Amino acid sequence: MADVSAKDVAALRKLTGAGMMDCKQALAENEGDIERAKLWLREKGKAGAAKRAGRAADQGAIDVCLDGPVAALVELNCETDFVAKGDIFKATVAALAKLVAANTADDVAGLAFEGTTVAEHLTQMSATMGEKIELGRVARYEMTGGATSGAIDAYKHIQNERGVIGVLVEIEGATGQAAIDVAHDVALHAASAAPRYTNRADVPVEDIERERAVFEAQTKQEGKPEQALPKIVEGKLNGFFKTVVLVEQGFVKDPKQTIGTLVSGLGADAKVKRFTRIKIGED
Repeated sequence: MADVSAKDVAALRKLTGAGMMDCKQALAENEGDIERAKLWLREKGKAGAAKRAGRAADQGAIDVCLDGPVAALVELNCETDFVAKGDIFKATVAALAKLVAANTADDVAGLAFEGTTVAEHLTQMSATMGEKIELGRVARYEMTGGATSGAIDAYKHIQNERGVIGVLVEIEGATGQAAIDVAHDVALHAASAAPRYTNRADVPVEDIERERAVFEAQTKQEGKPEQALPKIVEGKLNGFFKTVVLVEQGFVKDPKQTIGTLVSGLGADAKVKRFTRIKIGED
């Protein structure tokens, strides 16, 4: 094995971000050739990433891409907010959002990216940055009828120098700038109010029955008359729906008006077709 100087080890660390002992071994295995050592470290990067697999990647960044009738949302996870707000990390998640918008949300890891695949690129990033970096949640909306079928919006909420909440919203039954503006307002609202379902019909029956049982127990403990229980419980259930259902929530800019009412102002057929909300560190 070749003798390795501390200067060369430091230079290789700066170029690759790998650990000191790894750099020293890479140079020794490759007769002191820095370029070959860089390649050797990349080849060993998968082993390094595997060692990091047990770490929690609950930090990261979100970006969105809006391109005509297509909107995409991508979450990229890492271990620290220091890495998440770095220029390279933010540029990567922005590029991935554009990639998904132009292609598909299925098997994103296998898409061609930066001369390799998304999966391999993220493995190389993990090796270079010394953190577990992995693709998080991905969403992609495409209005099959184009701009004539509805309106779409993609919104990113920035905090601590990177996107931390992303929202996609699609409205159907209304078109034009007014519909786009309302879709934007709904996206802003969803980012803030964190609804879980679009409509009441989307709430799983088991969730409703669980809440009903809780409200019944609470009401009985309050000593309310037996004959009044059904009405009181239904009132509490309606309050639950107003908390978790998007169209029943009070609009954050005008709480006296629900999101459903806001959207219906576009026309009798206008409604929220779907939405997706993703927040870093939140399921």
